Amino acid sequence: MRYGNTRELCLGLEVVTAQGEVWDGLSGLRKDNTGYDLRDLFIGSEGTLGVITGATLKLYPLPKATLTAWAAVPSMDAALALLGLAHKHLGAGLTGFEVMGQFALGLVVKHMPQLRVPFQQESAYCVLLENADQESEEHARAQFERLLEAALEEGCATDAVVAENIAQARALWHIRENIPLAQAEEGLNIKHDISIPVSKIPAFCTETDALLKKDIAGVRLVNFGHLGDGNLHYNVQAPEGGDMQAFLRDQEERVNALVFDQVRKFGGSISAEHGIGTLKVGKLPHYKSPVALKMMQAVKKALDPQGIMNPGKVLLA
Repeated sequence: MRYGNTRELCLGLEVVTAQGEVWDGLSGLRKDNTGYDLRDLFIGSEGTLGVITGATLKLYPLPKATLTAWAAVPSMDAALALLGLAHKHLGAGLTGFEVMGQFALGLVVKHMPQLRVPFQQESAYCVLLENADQESEEHARAQFERLLEAALEEGCATDAVVAENIAQARALWHIRENIPLAQAEEGLNIKHDISIPVSKIPAFCTETDALLKKDIAGVRLVNFGHLGDGNLHYNVQAPEGGDMQAFLRDQEERVNALVFDQVRKFGGSISAEHGIGTLKVGKLPHYKSPVALKMMQAVKKALDPQGIMNPGKVLLA
């Protein structure tokens, strides 16, 4: 939330090109307007344009205090309202804002019973917030208390708890981080790493949830992710007790098409952070602007005319 993604933290790169030359772009200059931004061209290209062998990264001073809170929210709309309040009360101190659906947390309760999940049964969603403060722990705690009081008064949170120490904070983060592991324990599933404009996420979830439930009786939705930057892990679990292998075989393409069509409708991206690779290379032409694809193909041909850099990834030949 505060520091941005890798692209925003990278000031420079060293890259080996397809011709075996080395581009030294490690200077770390904050301003350099001498032509095209080659750094951003290589970041996220998945090795299809060159091999990154070095990077210059931004560093930030450690905060004086980092506190974690867990809040129960009645809906995705309420989670979005809480995000707005968190920006208002914490400002740049807001470093984490994760949303987790009830079923996703239920899988953690089921498969990791040693983890205590606050408010899981009584709330449609829970939110994990992190506040990094440059003044003191007392200041950070007072900010959190004012935020959560306002959230409770406005009804965008129904209950909340602030971790009292590092061990409690780690335990809360451990819950969030164990959702993918719990989902794997539950069985095979269809994963989606998508991004949606933050303001449209509640509408996307309401509409897409309804379409999937109408299309597949008993379908279970594992919805969690980084609400603060619009990135959801919107995963589809097979109906309970069903043949999971058959579910993947018979439903994966249909489910992907439904979800990705919804992503396009809401102005989002079919890959927020995991990339295209080979799994989505055939889908990209359906969900990426033809003009953008032509430019990407032109860049690929210019920098790697022999097609030797990670062939078969990102772009169809």
